[in-house]
Amino acid sequence: MSNKAFEQQLAAVEAFRHAPTGDAVIPLRKFLQNRNNYVVTKAADISREQALKELSPDLLAAFDRFLVDAVKTDPQCWAKNALAKALVQLGHDDPEVFLKGLRHHQFEPVWGGQSDTAGTLRGTCALALVQCVGLNEVALLSILLEALVDEEKIVRVEAVRAIAQVGSASALLLLKQRALLGVIREDDAEMLGYCYAGILEIEGAAAIPFITRFLMRGGDEASEAALTLGQMRSVQAFEALHKQWKVEDDPWLRGVLLSAIALTRLEEAIHLLLKLIEDDSRHAEDAIDALARANLSPEVQEQAEAAVQNTGNERLLRRFRESL
Repeated sequence: MSNKAFEQQLAAVEAFRHAPTGDAVIPLRKFLQNRNNYVVTKAADISREQALKELSPDLLAAFDRFLVDAVKTDPQCWAKNALAKALVQLGHDDPEVFLKGLRHHQFEPVWGGQSDTAGTLRGTCALALVQCVGLNEVALLSILLEALVDEEKIVRVEAVRAIAQVGSASALLLLKQRALLGVIREDDAEMLGYCYAGILEIEGAAAIPFITRFLMRGGDEASEAALTLGQMRSVQAFEALHKQWKVEDDPWLRGVLLSAIALTRLEEAIHLLLKLIEDDSRHAEDAIDALARANLSPEVQEQAEAAVQNTGNERLLRRFRESL
């Protein structure tokens, strides 16, 4: 197919993005049968956006088709990603297609070797399994447990999010166990953050002492735990953060703890940060940065500016202007 013919075909698909629902079904069904993965990607996206549930069988057939000789028929998993996303959005609740996607690895040539391009697909399918019928909790958690050790970070993250959505006592234990294992791979920090958030989501304030222990581990684990606690916006979380900040000797982590304290948005937290500025303490710049990152109200920003002005410290004033 020439470039011109391909562009015309893409334009023909795109024309149905804002078409009346009744006019789009039959043409999109035909486009979903196309051999070109990019054409099918666009058709799947439009099917999802227009909530065309009647196209679910066609989406499923296309997904199976692109699993065959996948590197050649669907490089970068573009079509399979779009098809899986559309099926999720349309409420497809048969686990078979998502189990296929979760098992799929697609190694494609890159400079110096090969790279698995199916990570996003496996992540999407891991999360999608939570909405499926026909999987009991034990079976579902067993599948997600394997996804927790996937080589790709996005799969591990989505597995944690899926376990948190299960929300049961067994799910809570899985999340706690993974949290206790800490950083295994260099890119585990984001996944651990979701793990801490999932534990707090299931158990609520009762989980604060458990999450607090990770503040003492230092590094990414402490950072993710601090920011997760900050988003709790509770007095108990603020007290845990403040206690650790007072004894923390890592300058970078002290700054993170102040940012987490600001995220609580509590009166006590704002008072602490403003006092650090007013006293022109050695933590004043970190306090300014923490207030800036928390995107607090104009009133708090005015109070911070007044505190900076009262110090007469030009360096702090410059920092304030750069940050806020």
